Amino acid sequence: MELMVLLNALVTRLLFVLHSLIGVWRVTAVKKEPKYWLLALLNLLLCLETGLTLKFKQGRGYKWFSPAIFLYLICIVPSLWLLEIHHGTQYCGNEPGAVQVNVSNQDFNQSRESSHASEGTDHHIIQTAKVFVNQLSTICETVWTLALHQTFLLLLVVGRWLLPIGVEITRDQLSQLLLMFVGTAADILEFASETLDIEDVRKNYALINAILAVWTWSMLQFPLDLAVQHIGCKPSTSARRIPSLLLCRYSAELWNIGVSLFIQDGPFFIVRSILMGHFRIFNQMLVFFTAKNILVVTLQLYRLAVITLDFRATVLQKSRKGEVCCCPCEPYEAHATSHQENEMKEFVAFPPKEESQAPSEDH
Repeated sequence: MELMVLLNALVTRLLFVLHSLIGVWRVTAVKKEPKYWLLALLNLLLCLETGLTLKFKQGRGYKWFSPAIFLYLICIVPSLWLLEIHHGTQYCGNEPGAVQVNVSNQDFNQSRESSHASEGTDHHIIQTAKVFVNQLSTICETVWTLALHQTFLLLLVVGRWLLPIGVEITRDQLSQLLLMFVGTAADILEFASETLDIEDVRKNYALINAILAVWTWSMLQFPLDLAVQHIGCKPSTSARRIPSLLLCRYSAELWNIGVSLFIQDGPFFIVRSILMGHFRIFNQMLVFFTAKNILVVTLQLYRLAVITLDFRATVLQKSRKGEVCCCPCEPYEAHATSHQENEMKEFVAFPPKEESQAPSEDH
C-alpha cells in the first residue's frame, strides 16, 4: 500500500510538471524568445514540495489544503496568461492550422509508409517522431491555447483524484469533492473561452487582464477541501456563541455558498454585467450565462437564509428547554445559571448521570 501511495504521489506531480513544461514551450514558441524558458524554474517549487511531502507525510495529503495543486497553479497560470495576452495577435483565418495539420498528416503517412518499407531500422522511427513533433508545431495557436485550458482543468480533477488522501478526508468526501470540481471546471472553462473569444474584448488589453484576473481568482478554490469537511469544534464556553455554533454546524455549506458568491458566480456575474452594461457587448450566450449567474447567486442567498432561519429556530427551541448546543450541535442538558458560567466547560464535556444511566434502565 505504501508503494502505491508513493507511486501515485510521484506520477501525479510528474504529470503536473510535464503539462507545465508544455505550456512554457508554447509560450517560448509564440514569443520566439528563449528567455521564457525561465518560467520552467517555477517547477522547482513543486519538486521541493514533493520532497517535503514524501519526507514528512509519507506522500499523503494535508488537511483542508493541497500544496501540490496550489503549486501546479503557480507553474501553469503564468504561461496561460502570456498565451491569452499574445492571442490577440494570432489569427487563424480560414483555419490555416487545420490545413497545415492535413499537410503534416500526409507527410506523417508518407513517413510511416517509408518506415514500413524498411522495418527494423531506427532511422525511420526517429524520422517519424520528428514529423510528429513538427505536426504539433503547425497546429494553430488558438487551438493550442484552448487545448491547454481544457487539459489544465481536466488534470486538476484527475490529479486531485490520484493524489493520496490524508487521514482527515474520507473517500466518500473525496468523491463528492471531485464531482463538485467537474462542474466547477466546466463553468470556469466556459467563462474564459466565451468572454475572451469576443472580438471587442480582444481589442481591449485592460479588459483581457481583468477577465484573466477573475479567472485566476476562481482557480484558488481547487487546492482547498473545505467544501466537504466540517470544522471540528471543541465544546467550550466560547463555542456557545451563536456565530461559532453556526459555523461549526454548517461549515461546509457556508463555504460552498461563499465560494459561489465571492469566488465564482458572483465575480463572473460582475464581469458579464460590465461587458453588457458598460461596453455594450451582447450575444446570446453572454446573456444566457449572465442569467444563469443571477439565478445561482439568488439560490445561494436563499440557501443562506434557510440555513440561518433553521439554525435560529433550533437554538430558540433548545434554549426554551434549558439545553446547551455545542459542536457537533448535539444537546446537552444544562441547569446552570449565569453565575455558574465557569463550570459550563466541565459540564458540557461530561453529560449528566441521568442520561448516562438511561440505557442501563432500559435493560
